[in-house]
Amino acid sequence: MAGQPEKKPESVYDFTLKDAKGNDVDLSTYKGKVLLIVNVASKCGLTDSNYKDLNHLHEKYKDQGLEILAFPCNQFGAQEPGSNDEIVEFACTRFKSEFPIFDKIEVNGENTSPFYKFLKSAKWGLVGDNIQWNFAKFLVDKNGQVSDRYYPTTSPLSMERDIKVLLGIE
Repeated sequence: MAGQPEKKPESVYDFTLKDAKGNDVDLSTYKGKVLLIVNVASKCGLTDSNYKDLNHLHEKYKDQGLEILAFPCNQFGAQEPGSNDEIVEFACTRFKSEFPIFDKIEVNGENTSPFYKFLKSAKWGLVGDNIQWNFAKFLVDKNGQVSDRYYPTTSPLSMERDIKVLLGIE
């Protein structure tokens, strides 16, 4: 109905986003899973260590309910310049990544994805609380709520205990 305000998102499950192939992905399909959401880049100094650690976590906990969602972003030093196809090829060939890779997005500025606006407002909560660099991480609980936010330099492996707690295995 015209003039009606859009419903304010209450969880990550209220979003439908494009994957790297242009398909709509309703995030409600991840209900009941723990999500690790990361803005990725293929030409960053943090790329190798983060992709290796993310793959390790994904392999170790995917059958227990962890899903990693990668969001390519070219806003930091133009370190994700490729097309979606090139990004997927890079992640899947070089790192053998099996987690979902989404459409390239913006995480800061006037064109910030509404999804990232929600994530940023849910943890650390300041309006304009920008993502600092590639590989900022958000940990989301099984109810679709942001549980924690980690700096780009935080190793995914250092988050393992937090992940296990949310999965209910520690």
